[in-house]
Amino acid sequence: MMKVTKLDDVEAIQYKSEKVTEDALQNEHDYLLAEKLTMKLLEKSLITQSEFDKIMAKNRIKFSPFLAEIMA
Repeated sequence: MMKVTKLDDVEAIQYKSEKVTEDALQNEHDYLLAEKLTMKLLEKSLITQSEFDKIMAKNRIKFSPFLAEIMA
């Protein structure tokens, strides 16, 4: 059975908001480009799934994309 909690004062919820910098946007772009290129290598069987996973783990560290903390 699922428990549901009613939020009476939604405006009271505070969100952490950070200003996005030019560098952060560039890192995000570079990460997505690296992901696309790495995916093409995988699709053409030039690298294995294991190699793909290792490369992408390193890319998450190098580029620090916005959602890195929730990515596997």
